[in-house]
Amino acid sequence: MDGAKIYVIHENNAWVEPLRAAFAERGLPYAEWFIDAGRLNLDEAPPEGVFYNRMSASSHTRGHRYAPEYTACLLAWLEGHGRRVVNTTRALALEVNKVAQYAALNAHGIRTPRTVAAASDHDILEAARLFDGPFMTKHNRAGMGLGARLFHGIKGLRDYVEGPEFEPSVDGITLVQEYIEAPEPYITRVEFVGGRFLYAVRADTSQGFELCPADACRLDDAFCPGGEKPPGLFTVIKDFDHPLVERYVGFLAANAIEIAGVEFILDKNGVAYTYDINTNTNYNPQAEAEAGSPGMGMGAIADFLCTELARLTGMDLPCAQVAAE
Repeated sequence: MDGAKIYVIHENNAWVEPLRAAFAERGLPYAEWFIDAGRLNLDEAPPEGVFYNRMSASSHTRGHRYAPEYTACLLAWLEGHGRRVVNTTRALALEVNKVAQYAALNAHGIRTPRTVAAASDHDILEAARLFDGPFMTKHNRAGMGLGARLFHGIKGLRDYVEGPEFEPSVDGITLVQEYIEAPEPYITRVEFVGGRFLYAVRADTSQGFELCPADACRLDDAFCPGGEKPPGLFTVIKDFDHPLVERYVGFLAANAIEIAGVEFILDKNGVAYTYDINTNTNYNPQAEAEAGSPGMGMGAIADFLCTELARLTGMDLPCAQVAAE
């Protein structure tokens, strides 16, 4: 397989920068397929290599409205030719559809928040009447907490839905979901690479719901230039142990998801609700550095993809060389 390499399928340069650095440290052969437009000749065979799908549900917010749809075509082409794909067509289908996520999680016995999918403004208001307490809205095709809002009654929701600030989901489906009131304002994100547990991170939700770990997501950071730096929003949890980890491992394997971050929240009774699977997972460099493992997340991805390429081609590659030093 001369010329085989790692191919990264994505539409956000900023999110790939740390992965590029990890590849460069290891001297790995790779290329990027930037999905903003393209032509796919079905009469041609794909190149040889390992193909890592990093397509994001929030691509439309960066002007790449149909990037997930085109990526689905690419993945079908690659898989049809038997190429090694990391985060397959099934993973992409769950990435861009929270209803599909919840249905798959529930089928695997993993608890999710009570949710109603609504396809019109009228349906959103009617769905909210099914909840006795506080409830949230969010987009079905989301990413970065798009459309996440908290309401305490129908009036506030109506004012929002009928007002100028209403944000419709790009796929036309708004989720109305029970609000899980946690005793402390944080959620837990569990990271997996190669289908194996990597680490868990605690994310502070006191500043809002739009929590993307990557530095590139925090362009409007609330840091005061002249003041004391506030605590980080993300903290790696040492010695994390929770029964959900093994459940997640089984769920990811059953759905052909190899790299992902899975988020859950605990209610006041300690009951865990899983509410998001992010197959385009990012990592927070500050949190990793404070945990004594800078670059751990993207480094683990680079090593995993390197191992897969070496296994596929027989190439002699320094897959864990940097991590071992």
